[in-house]
Amino acid sequence: MAERYLNTDGPKTVVRKRIIKEKPHVQRVHVGYRGGIDMIVVLCLILLVTIGIVMVFSSSYYEAGKDGDMYSFAFRESVFALAGGVVASIFSFIPYSKFNNIRLCLIAYAVSIVLLILVLFIGKEVGGAKRWLFGFQPSEVAKVILIVTLACLASKRRELLTTFFGSFIYMAVLAVPAALTAIENLSTAIVMGVSGLAMYFIATENLLYPLPYTLAAILAVAVKIFSEGFRVGRIKAWLDPSSTDTGYQILQSLYSVASGGFFGLGLGASRQKLGFLPEAHNDIIFAVICEELGTFGALIVAMLFIILVWRGFVIALRHKYDTFAVMVATGFTTMIAAQAVMNMAVVTNTMPNTGIPLPFISYGGSSLMVMLAAMGMLLNISRYRKANNK
Repeated sequence: MAERYLNTDGPKTVVRKRIIKEKPHVQRVHVGYRGGIDMIVVLCLILLVTIGIVMVFSSSYYEAGKDGDMYSFAFRESVFALAGGVVASIFSFIPYSKFNNIRLCLIAYAVSIVLLILVLFIGKEVGGAKRWLFGFQPSEVAKVILIVTLACLASKRRELLTTFFGSFIYMAVLAVPAALTAIENLSTAIVMGVSGLAMYFIATENLLYPLPYTLAAILAVAVKIFSEGFRVGRIKAWLDPSSTDTGYQILQSLYSVASGGFFGLGLGASRQKLGFLPEAHNDIIFAVICEELGTFGALIVAMLFIILVWRGFVIALRHKYDTFAVMVATGFTTMIAAQAVMNMAVVTNTMPNTGIPLPFISYGGSSLMVMLAAMGMLLNISRYRKANNK
C-alpha cells in the first residue's frame, strides 16, 4: 500500500510522514533501550551508608578515644564510603554485558581462588581467624566474582541449567570458593551457597538436579560445625548464653536490644558500648542501633533492606529473557538479604553467633567497597531493559 501511494503525487508527503512516525515505535518494540537507574535503590543505599557512618562513630568513639582520636574509625569508614561510591558510579555506567565474558570471568575466578588459598597460609589473623590478605578480605571479593562467573557460564552454556551433569559442573564451580572460604569463615561460605542456589533456581525449572549437591553441602556444614569445639560452644551459648563465657557477647547484645525500648536511649547514649559490648562497631553494630534508636530505628533499618531487596528482585524480573542479567541481579540481591538476615539474627540471638557484617553499616572497608561495587552493577542492570520486559 505504501509503495502505491509513493508513486502518486498526491498523498506522497502524507505517506512519508506516516513512515517517519512509525519508525520509533518499531525500534522501541524490537531493540533494547537505555533508561534511568533505579532511584529507589540509590536512595536506600545512601540512607544505609549514612546510617552506617553515623553509627560507626557512635559505637566506636569510646574505644577509639583511648588511642587519642575518637573520630578515627568514622573517618576511615567515610573514606571507604566515598571510594565505594565512586566505584559504584563507575560500575553503574559500564554496560553489564561487558562482564558477560567467559575468559574474563574465568581469569577473575582463578585469581579469587589463588587469593583464598594464600590467605590460609600468609593471611593476617584477626579474632582467631585468618581472613585478611594485603589489607582486604579475599572472601568479600570472591563472593562477587563467583556470582558473576556463575551467571556468565550459565548464560553461555545453557546445559549447566538444563542437564543433570550440567548442574554438577555448576555446583562444582560454586563449591570450590565456598569450601575454601568455609575453612576460616563459614558464614560467608553459607552466603555464597545460598546466593548460588538462588541464582540456579530462578534461572531454570529443573529444581531437582541440584538437590543431591545441596543436601551434601548441608551435611558438610553440619559435620564442620559439630567437629570444631568453638562452634559447638557457640551453639551452647545460643541455647543458654549465661551458661558459658562464649555467650558474653550475646548477653551484652541482648542487654542493648532490651534497654533501647521503642524509641531508644538517644543517639550516642548507648551504655553497652562503654567497654561492655566487644567490637561494638563491627558485626554487632545492630545492637547499638537497637539501644540508641530503639525498635523504631531498627525497623527503619530493616525496612530499608526489605525495600532494597524488593527492588533488586524487580530489576531481575524485568530481565527474565536475559539469563546473565537475571542471575547477577538475583545473586547480588540474595547476597545482601542473606547477610542482613544472618547479622540481625545473631544480634537478637535467633541463630548462633557467627562473624558476618551488616551490609553498608558495619565497620569494614573491603566489605563496604565490594558491596557498593555490586550495587553499582545492579544499578547498571536497571538501566538496560527491553521494552517487552517493562
